[in-house]
Amino acid sequence: MEVRGKRGTEVGRWVGFVTAVWVQCISGNNYTFSNYSGALKSLMGLTQLELNNLSLAKDVGKAFGLLAGLASDRLSTPLILLIGSLEGLIGYGAQWLVVRRSIPPLPYWQMGLLLCLGGNSTTWMNTAVLVICMRNFRRSQGPVSGILKGYVGLSTAIFTELFSALFGNDPAAFLLMLAVVPATVCIAAMFFLRESPAGAAAAEDETATKYFGAINAMAVVIAVCLLAYDLTGDHGAAVSRAFVAVLLVLLAAPAAVPMHAAFKARSKSPDVESEIKQPLLVEEVKVEPAAVAPPDVAEEKGEGKRGPAIGEDHTIWEAAKTVDFWILFLSFLCGVGTGLTVMNNMGQMGLAMGYRDVSIFVSMISIWGFFGRIGSGSISEYFLKKTATPRPLWNAASQVLMAAGYVVMALALPGFLYIGSIVVGICYGVRIAITVPTASELFGLKYYGLIYNMLILNLPLGSFLFSGLLAGLLYDSQATNTAGGGNMCVGAHCYRLVFLIMAFACLIGFGLDVLLAFRTRKVYLEIHDGKKSRKTGSWATTSKS
Repeated sequence: MEVRGKRGTEVGRWVGFVTAVWVQCISGNNYTFSNYSGALKSLMGLTQLELNNLSLAKDVGKAFGLLAGLASDRLSTPLILLIGSLEGLIGYGAQWLVVRRSIPPLPYWQMGLLLCLGGNSTTWMNTAVLVICMRNFRRSQGPVSGILKGYVGLSTAIFTELFSALFGNDPAAFLLMLAVVPATVCIAAMFFLRESPAGAAAAEDETATKYFGAINAMAVVIAVCLLAYDLTGDHGAAVSRAFVAVLLVLLAAPAAVPMHAAFKARSKSPDVESEIKQPLLVEEVKVEPAAVAPPDVAEEKGEGKRGPAIGEDHTIWEAAKTVDFWILFLSFLCGVGTGLTVMNNMGQMGLAMGYRDVSIFVSMISIWGFFGRIGSGSISEYFLKKTATPRPLWNAASQVLMAAGYVVMALALPGFLYIGSIVVGICYGVRIAITVPTASELFGLKYYGLIYNMLILNLPLGSFLFSGLLAGLLYDSQATNTAGGGNMCVGAHCYRLVFLIMAFACLIGFGLDVLLAFRTRKVYLEIHDGKKSRKTGSWATTSKS
């Protein structure tokens, strides 16, 4: 019975992970503002600065993600998902009523509040799935982060393509989809997303690697299909609906993983050999804490009077007292703050540079952001295991590449906006996916939900500094007023200085990431040694059995 229970737990972990993947597929709705921002701007007669400040409201909603972080240690996962789904339903549902003109435009501050609700809804969804999956797969945090954050990156493209294929260019229908689909998925996920017992996380082996690889491959197929659909131009109604059907099948494909795990578990009868191996598996669990708290660091904790060392579990207050936390925080600001500015303003950037259809740029950033997220998670994990490469070095590399992307966009030559959107998408994805496991490795998993949401404060802060102030003020200084009370700027000069300033900010972020990699190299060496010793111990155990 005990063996069967453990196998059931193993299947349950994969059911939960696939459920988390589906939740992440719909939790990137906060990045889709460019798809309907034009309708809000014309309907409310806003200037670009006013529109950017309105988009800031959705990012301010993420600042209240601290509430989700606090709740992650006190409320059940189903309740956290329910709160997120209801907030999204109200926030985007009310905007839908405004855009379809069922109700008159609300006062500016009330529209901001609705956007804030919509933005905050994603923090509850992301916190629920990240905390559980990082704890369920403690020894595979890189792949877990890459896959989950990769699907978040794809979600913008998924929503955009479903919208264009099913509803044409109707922003009201798009907002209705943003309100209903995430709420439906989250309510369904409430029944399947559960945290596994601590011992289950130590049982990861080559099978887990194969399953992660399979889910990665499925995600890549989805991304390639989305990219091909984008690049092949306009499509007829029949082709669009066929594409939607194929896309939905591909999104359902990860369900094959827990089905295979269940079939594999049933095919193995709980024989005598399994009972003999059981104590060996239990013994392996005892080694697990080394992945979070390296042995040398753990010894220092015994001194008692000092706070926890890097690599151990920190409360949010203990983390905030460390230099490393603020280096990570500020470098994160430089990367995600500037990247979010491009996402929020891509509609106006495309129009300023003479493009009529700007939805392709929104989709391109999403798709290439996926490749950055899913690739960096697995690659950083590989080099950590092989050469003890600190994860912050990958963030440093992304900052340099992102700075180059902004310079390309500032030059504004034909086709350069495509190149820039690809580069920014990739680097933004790397930044998000690498920071998630970095935070857990440096500050532990015990209070991870709150620490993660503390870092996410960079989204509203970066949106305010780079999008609300920098991009909004500089755009308005170049724009001319329109008859409806708004304004418009056409030409490469509209955003050139914005791009150059953001490139400089990324170079500052590069320096911070290199510094963090240098300061934490011993921690990553200990993690590397811990992974290596567990692998050797696992091989020895198998040989003896």
